[in-house]
Amino acid sequence: MAKITMTVNGKSVSGEVEGRTLLVDFLRNDLRLTGTHVGCDTSQCGACTVHVDGIAVKSCSMLAAEADGADVSTIEGQANADGSLSAIQAAFQEHHGLQCGFCTEDFRFLTGSGNYTDDINVHGQAYVAFARSNVANGKIISLDTSAAEGLDGVLAVFTGADFADVGGNPAGWLINSRDGEPMKEPKRPVLAHGKVRHVGDAYAAVVAETEEIARDAVELISANIEELPAVVDLKSALDNKHLVHDEIETNQCFDWGWIEDNREKTDQAIANAPHVTTLELVNNRLVPNAMEPRCSLADYNAGNDEYTLYTTSQNPHLTRLLISAFVMGIPENKLRVIAPDVGGGFGSKIYHYGEEALVLAASKKIGRPVKWTATRTESFLSDAHGRDHVTKIELACEKDGTFIAFRTETYANVGAYLSNFSTATPTFLHGTLMSGNYSVPNVYVNVKAIFTNTAPVDAYRGAGRPEATYSLERVIDKCARELGIDPLELRKKNFVKPDQFPYTTAVGLEYDTGNYDALVDKLRDLADLQGFDQRRKESEANGMLRGLGVNTYIEACGIAPSNLVGVLGSRVGLYDAATVRVNATGNISVMVGAHSHGQGHETAFPQVVAEMLGIDEGLIDIVHGDTSKIPFGMGSYGSRSLAVCGSAVVRATEKIINKAKKIASHMLEASEADIELKDGVFSVSGTDKAVSFGDVALKAYIPHNYPLEDIEPGLEESAFYDPANFTYPAGAYACEVEVDPDTGAVKIAKFTAVDDFGNIINPMIVMGQVHGGLAQG
Repeated sequence: MAKITMTVNGKSVSGEVEGRTLLVDFLRNDLRLTGTHVGCDTSQCGACTVHVDGIAVKSCSMLAAEADGADVSTIEGQANADGSLSAIQAAFQEHHGLQCGFCTEDFRFLTGSGNYTDDINVHGQAYVAFARSNVANGKIISLDTSAAEGLDGVLAVFTGADFADVGGNPAGWLINSRDGEPMKEPKRPVLAHGKVRHVGDAYAAVVAETEEIARDAVELISANIEELPAVVDLKSALDNKHLVHDEIETNQCFDWGWIEDNREKTDQAIANAPHVTTLELVNNRLVPNAMEPRCSLADYNAGNDEYTLYTTSQNPHLTRLLISAFVMGIPENKLRVIAPDVGGGFGSKIYHYGEEALVLAASKKIGRPVKWTATRTESFLSDAHGRDHVTKIELACEKDGTFIAFRTETYANVGAYLSNFSTATPTFLHGTLMSGNYSVPNVYVNVKAIFTNTAPVDAYRGAGRPEATYSLERVIDKCARELGIDPLELRKKNFVKPDQFPYTTAVGLEYDTGNYDALVDKLRDLADLQGFDQRRKESEANGMLRGLGVNTYIEACGIAPSNLVGVLGSRVGLYDAATVRVNATGNISVMVGAHSHGQGHETAFPQVVAEMLGIDEGLIDIVHGDTSKIPFGMGSYGSRSLAVCGSAVVRATEKIINKAKKIASHMLEASEADIELKDGVFSVSGTDKAVSFGDVALKAYIPHNYPLEDIEPGLEESAFYDPANFTYPAGAYACEVEVDPDTGAVKIAKFTAVDDFGNIINPMIVMGQVHGGLAQG
């Protein structure tokens, strides 16, 4: 151990560190300055940047001992002495440098005061590290953990045998094949047992006093794994020569058709069509890369036999339900799941992962809290991936371009195991959008889901809908070229028209409203598409190439309703819930089932409540992410937070208003029907008799001279909301690029986005979300 002294944010600090301790770990773990983060393990992301003697340094690539005697400044030290933001913090605010625009919650992030799972430490906690497969397919012949168990500081070692009797992590949707056969659902174990099925598949775990000891011990595990031929190609996987799961005797999870009644007439329409455009596409696999890697901290209390799990989740109640009902068998009332600030999710943090179950079991076994934080490399190997489709799509049309039919055949990679939503993503979130914005009478979709020796695939930013849009828009562009028709005009010719709404598509959705022609017309003007030929000539004169791409889209958002998704195979409901609690002093807590991890809930939800009650938004706080405090909700994904959970907030607030009017009518000695609420004041219509919202709140909790036979004390209401349909935002985009033919360098010269999102609560948040989506492609 070496003793070091340095100045951090103007204060002298000292400590003892191992020679291998990084500066970032000293700052986070010893000094508890958690505004400095670890976002990668290759010194690339910059989340760990600090100033050392006035120079920006990535603290994950500098030893703590190297900073001995230095002057170090972290994000916590950037604020000015008077508490105002520094220049860089103010610039983030001014230029909306956060995805949600600039939100109430962003102030704590800008000042390093966020509270992420890896920032949380519990007294006496131990650490876990995982041994992961470096082969895609292999039989586990033997595991020798004796050397790891004998290392000083090791507390426990787990293998798959320790979890052989617990449940598997289930798929959330049951999809039947076209012939009615149920999908194949092999068990997904907490730790691989008998066989590893993808690179990164965890087969052992070590719990130790420190993270470093745990990782050292993992290296001491001797794994005799017989490498087997790996299945990675989607189409060849169907020959079943090499199986991912021997027990199901096939690599096909299901062979799904939608809508099966459309199949014959779609085939006939294409066979008889004057023109058919065919296109084969690869929608490549994507790896989610949220700024915060996954992390879990479990704390078992033997005194009351209760567990607390802090975890990076978009969906804490679903995580608790899956662990309780399917995996660990922990009574739901004995498991508390807390998802604090989460640094991005994009779908990959919706699901339950085996690491969460492992830390819970480990905490109970050793009688201490146990923590795991993924490295970025682990995240790439173990987080659910996205997309990975191979698609053949056919577009049949008349000679004038009128669409007759779409037919799609997709091979969807689900990876080595089914993740919680992996069967829904390529089917009902993809197939039901295969008519796009278009009025087309015949659509048939066939999806073959294939097991391969790759990381599991599930919902990733858009989840099925972008895959549908990509296929449709690409084949329409090819058709336009074949027919010699302007691509935008071909789209406009076939759009669902405003007078056709509500419009039921050939794949079973009912679009409520829209004006797609207007979107394209606005795009033409904003992007100056008429001037493109001139700009292309100017580029060519400078030795450059210039290209233009256009597309339109429609998306099903507000993922629900329960009665529909139940018919389609969902094992969960897709409602959401809110509780509005008005305290005696008039401030309000709103507990929501949704989880905010960049969406701006702490800004948007208070806006809704404040507008309805006519009070200041500063009186309202949002509570989310803690299953012991919030109603049972289904989390945040599928662009559903405001549409579904926000509607639950509205309903709960309406109940608050109704009860508050009863109390006000008693206070004002007037009929309830005559009570009006405006600008936070209840008044008797047509008179000057009035009482403030705050006075009504106080009266609710001090019920002197109170009609208890008619009104209960207190002012708190809950509501669940299950929508009758999706919402259907739509848009039209254009991207203009310039290409250097000598180097291949591509420059985006102009990008124009036109979106119809319906009613907008906070325009800045919406713009931030659009910018974030564009940045991710």
